[in-house]
Amino acid sequence: MMAELQTADIEPNDDSDVQLAVLAAQTADDKKATDILILEVGEVLAIAGYFVVCSASNPRLVRTVADEIERTVKQELGRSPVRREGRDQQQWILIDYGDVIVHVFHEEQREFYEIERLYLDVPKIGWER
Repeated sequence: MMAELQTADIEPNDDSDVQLAVLAAQTADDKKATDILILEVGEVLAIAGYFVVCSASNPRLVRTVADEIERTVKQELGRSPVRREGRDQQQWILIDYGDVIVHVFHEEQREFYEIERLYLDVPKIGWER
């Protein structure tokens, strides 16, 4: 059984990176992604402040979720990713916005890598409406 992550008391409007992470999580939810988490990794990881992690049940949905996150973030916040990886394979798409990194996993890949297990001690940011 996985340990419960703690939730940080942070208002999404307090910080543009948190706002981007919350928007990405909500967009993923709108597109039927599952197991959506926002992890505040900045204290333990120098390359990013937040990870958004979510799962999709099939490769087509992995790409759909990732594409919709990019479109929505661009439309609502005017931000484009610094880089993206894995779009062609549709198993694990990484969208890098600098201080926010979005991971859209196929369910099997997420189960294999268990990325959130590496960050059990970091706060989890609430994103649900």
